Amino acid sequence: MPTGTQTDAHVPPMHVLARRAREAAGILAVCPAGQRTAALRHVAAGLRDGTETLLAANRRDLEQASLSPFFQERLILTAERLEGVARSVDALAGMEDPVGQVLAAWQQPNGLKLRRVATPLGVLGMIHEGRPTVGVDAATLAIRSGNALLLRGGPESFHSTQALHHVIQQGLARAGLPEDAVLMVPDAGPEHVGDMLRAAGLIDVTVVRGGRALVERVQAEARMPVLAHAAGLCHSYVHAAADHELARRVVRNARLRRPGICGATETLLIDAAIAPGLLPQLVADLAAEGCTFRADEAARSILPELPAATEEDFATEWLDKVLNISVVEGVDAALAHIVRFSSRHTEAILTEDEAVAQYFMQRVPSAIVMWNTSTQFSDGGEFGLGGEIGIMSGRLPPRGPVGPAQLMTWRYEVHGTGQLRP
Repeated sequence: MPTGTQTDAHVPPMHVLARRAREAAGILAVCPAGQRTAALRHVAAGLRDGTETLLAANRRDLEQASLSPFFQERLILTAERLEGVARSVDALAGMEDPVGQVLAAWQQPNGLKLRRVATPLGVLGMIHEGRPTVGVDAATLAIRSGNALLLRGGPESFHSTQALHHVIQQGLARAGLPEDAVLMVPDAGPEHVGDMLRAAGLIDVTVVRGGRALVERVQAEARMPVLAHAAGLCHSYVHAAADHELARRVVRNARLRRPGICGATETLLIDAAIAPGLLPQLVADLAAEGCTFRADEAARSILPELPAATEEDFATEWLDKVLNISVVEGVDAALAHIVRFSSRHTEAILTEDEAVAQYFMQRVPSAIVMWNTSTQFSDGGEFGLGGEIGIMSGRLPPRGPVGPAQLMTWRYEVHGTGQLRP
């Protein structure tokens, strides 16, 4: 055998799976849109029909996991959560298919007609930790956008992810599409992560969702482009012209609706002009539901019983019932705090002054900025994108929630009538 070649026995399992996914991607990209839609409908039905089986697999994970209560909450599946996922898949099935859409069309003076046409990226590699339903989100978005997916979930949710993967493959098969369009690692071995990152030429884009250590590793080692789901160190700024009752409702939702999601507000910024009257109300609202606090000196001058915050606290994504608080002298001070500590995910301003809101929104460096609403709306489904494979905070596209339309590239089609270039 020539030097430098490998037999199949020495090819990493992830590379074997990626080759199979590559073949399936070619079929998925050109099949009728209705066939991809049918697969999604079958997946939604399978989630409902297989609820008991899925919950049993999830119980196996929970019995084996030695996790904090917060991480256990992210891992738990319930019938209600599965129904919510099924409804999301149904909504995705009802969306316009992005494959083959003409994004632009024009004609040159020489008569050449050009079109820019949306095409799938190819094979997506997905590495994630925690919530097992992340894999369903990724798989169904991949199906909708004509991409194949190779999935590596976290070992703590392996049985749940495996059971969900079976439902997805059944949906593909019932629609007459190859099951290899969505593949999963055969076991929870850590070596699969490195093998995936070295599969350049087989995997076109790697998507990573997890803790900072995992994201940094993937960004450092991947030999293909990476879409890294952003850490969610989000801020809500209560401006001096805020409606106080609106601010109380929104801040409570932004911090406590689901404390462990990336769109949860981690830091409250409140204008010094209204802090003496409003901050005690905000703290009382949240404390009544078990929230604890880390406060700067200005906030503690109003509420001395609050624990003092450190710079590290303001740089921490708590993902729990903990809220950082800083009293700021106006909108520019709020923006300066955000620039210093934000992860560039989502920021919100609460104010009745439209000019101030526009000033804030134009200057925030983050992928998502909101006015008079909860940062927990940072979600592809809530944006009408049909879900998300992650929220990206980098400067280059895709940015913000990445749905099916963002999982596309394009080709240029040139139609001529015999033109020759002089």
